[in-house]
Amino acid sequence: MTFKKISVLAILTFVFSSGLFAQQITRFGVVDTAKVYQAYFRNSAPVRNYESKKTEFQREIAKRTEEIQKLKQQKAEYTSSGNDSAASRLEADIIKKTDALTEYTNAKNIELESMKNSLQNSDSFYKKLYSVLERVAEDGGYSMILSLQQNNAILWYSSSVDVTDKVIAALGM
Repeated sequence: MTFKKISVLAILTFVFSSGLFAQQITRFGVVDTAKVYQAYFRNSAPVRNYESKKTEFQREIAKRTEEIQKLKQQKAEYTSSGNDSAASRLEADIIKKTDALTEYTNAKNIELESMKNSLQNSDSFYKKLYSVLERVAEDGGYSMILSLQQNNAILWYSSSVDVTDKVIAALGM
């Protein structure tokens, strides 16, 4: 074949193939960000610290709960033996310790929730996540990536599916 025929054939092939790809199919992907987060941070120091604190708090709660249960048993023994004054003193102690346990539990749950939110809202993690999402989406031919956890949350989209300018033009703005 001559150079001229090869050039014409290449141009025709390009024109024909571009016509086929002009009608792009929109593909959507879904990401379970909680699962990604868990896998990413599984062995990180902040997560180990969170888990350690959580275990420590649970042990303390269990210890205090056991102490309250023992006091309740002792109170029941005093009540059954007719020692009402000792039972009343224990009742006051039980109420005081139960209130303290409730306050402790609430405070520690708030602390754990704060630590968890801090971990989940890590800017460096999300910058890396969005960068990886973009690469995975473009490599896989996805036009849009949605979050599995959040309804209607678009994590990434290709500018090829953005029709904002067309809508503005159609409105005559």
